[in-house]
Amino acid sequence: MAAEIFALALVAGLAAGCATSAKKPAGPKFSFYPAPPDAPRLQFLTSFASSRDFPNSARDKFMTFLTGKTPGVIAIGKPYGGAAGQGKIYACDTASSAVMRLNLVDKKFDALIGVGPITFQSPVNMAVDTNGALYIVDMGLNQLIVTDPSGDLAGTVGEKGKSKPMDVALTADRIYLSDITTHSVHVLDKATRTNLFDIPRPEDTTNILRKLFQPINIAVDARSRLYVSDFGADRVQVYDADGKFLRTIGRRGDNYGEFTRPKGVAVDRDNIVYVVDAAGQMVQMFDDAGQLLMWFGEPNHAARVSLFLPSKVLMDYDDVALFQKYAAPDFKVEHLVIVMNQFGPMPVSVFGFGHKK
Repeated sequence: MAAEIFALALVAGLAAGCATSAKKPAGPKFSFYPAPPDAPRLQFLTSFASSRDFPNSARDKFMTFLTGKTPGVIAIGKPYGGAAGQGKIYACDTASSAVMRLNLVDKKFDALIGVGPITFQSPVNMAVDTNGALYIVDMGLNQLIVTDPSGDLAGTVGEKGKSKPMDVALTADRIYLSDITTHSVHVLDKATRTNLFDIPRPEDTTNILRKLFQPINIAVDARSRLYVSDFGADRVQVYDADGKFLRTIGRRGDNYGEFTRPKGVAVDRDNIVYVVDAAGQMVQMFDDAGQLLMWFGEPNHAARVSLFLPSKVLMDYDDVALFQKYAAPDFKVEHLVIVMNQFGPMPVSVFGFGHKK
């Protein structure tokens, strides 16, 4: 039996006064990026804020029948990171110290507040393995919490006072764990969870152009290249599978192609790099060589959809069919781009990357 701790009542109580009371802005019927006359490559599809977004779920009906009362609303308060794919979206909600799980297929909305004997304090980022195992970074516990595919506790990585993990990424045989205390990314063997080596390599730790200052978010592409969003240096550092420095994307500044507070980073299958700029409240997109392609989500833009304190960007290829219905009739969605917002009425914003038919 999975040793998960679900607390619907707790989160329902936290929902009072949260984003659930705010209405999603109507906006234009279809919001595209870039703006006309350029050909659209990205469309805003929909967003999620609470269990009210699944109003007809079988679970709600069963609980109403069982108790005679309508279940309380579960709200996403202040998400930072998350994960998406395999029919689910997870949001690490620091406001309620829980991981919200949106089951897109069954239309269920649950709150995970711990695993086994561990109660979350401040879950900030996570990854889901191909077998369904969860890897959750808790900034309050200063640990990476690992479950097995059934949801039971499989182990932890890190000790309070010795490290401060911020984000996690996975490959077939490795775990990548960013650590702002050691200014590095630990590369671990997935089977044993033992450290193989750290990035940057020792010869780069004193090189101001290649080192890391505050590695808060990470991503790994299909070639096992590591992308590190360095909040302390306002740039993204790119390393190969062995930890060799390759290049820098962006620099400090407030212009397009520059960053002031870079946070989430992701890479799609075409090696397009997506970087969240929290200060500019947008996501900027770069090609494989680090050249700016486009951006989306800048705030207070009357014709398009705004982002509010964005923190994480996720790629999802598994669930396109579930969201194609939100797209314009002549727009074909190739993959989903999901952005976590720490403020505003759309904490989980879903965009579709694609092309006109």
